[in-house]
Amino acid sequence: MSTSIYRSDGGKKVILKQYEVYLNTFDVQVEREYVNTRFGQTHVLKLGKKDGKPLFIFQGGNCVNPMTLSWFTSLADEYCIYAPDTIGHPGYSEERRISAQDDSFAQWICDLLAHFQIEKCAFVGPSYGGGIILRLATFAPEKIACAVLVAPAGVQLGSKVKMIQKVLLPLLFHKVGRSDKHLRNLTDAMSNGQMKQLDRNIIGLIFTHVVLEQDMPKLTTREELTHYEAPTLIVTGMDDIFFPHHKLAPRATELFGHSLEYKHYKMGHFPSNSDINQLNADILTFLHTHY
Repeated sequence: MSTSIYRSDGGKKVILKQYEVYLNTFDVQVEREYVNTRFGQTHVLKLGKKDGKPLFIFQGGNCVNPMTLSWFTSLADEYCIYAPDTIGHPGYSEERRISAQDDSFAQWICDLLAHFQIEKCAFVGPSYGGGIILRLATFAPEKIACAVLVAPAGVQLGSKVKMIQKVLLPLLFHKVGRSDKHLRNLTDAMSNGQMKQLDRNIIGLIFTHVVLEQDMPKLTTREELTHYEAPTLIVTGMDDIFFPHHKLAPRATELFGHSLEYKHYKMGHFPSNSDINQLNADILTFLHTHY
């Protein structure tokens, strides 16, 4: 039985072409490397200051790596960035999916760190990528010097009713009719009306050609973080349809205690250009303090 996440070979080619289109928009040089892990080959983008401190950045779920990596490319001026295509998500890594409910992703990260001979470093993860970092925090907290979690999975979910109304139903209508109207409705809900046209187009293609990952990272418990003490910056959006500020703020305080720095913006799940500028400024301040 095929383990491909794509609905067809043609669909895979379409998505990988868009991956390259997005990567070509970067104004920084990007190197690529394949790394063997216990879960299969992982495609890693490398950019930034070669002698800078290592910084791992994980992609959001059900998108291509360059899309969410583009939010953080200004960090390349100071840091050596490693950005792996998440296994089981669109991109060039192994397509076989692994569970986000156990230690699999943490073990995958440990394999990547071992390959690059990194004992401990800083991590950045938006959405699903933030949930992956939390899996590492529960499994190997000593690997994390500090962490930045942007609208992260794995902390607290938003309203399921709103997600059904604003995302699931428009998605179903879009799949049936391939309607630009329904695609715009759901991407507006995801981004507070601020999504770039390039992102909107790629998300539409992913919804069409990819079997979406529906297994979100496990909701983290305080008990799992008993040995985790690394400084952690969480940034949330007041209008995030998936992980809104008013839901995450109290739970984040319970989970991270004195280790937590918390900020919230007037943004959706996808940040606007002005949000990205503020986000990078806040991340740099945090990294300069703790890394």
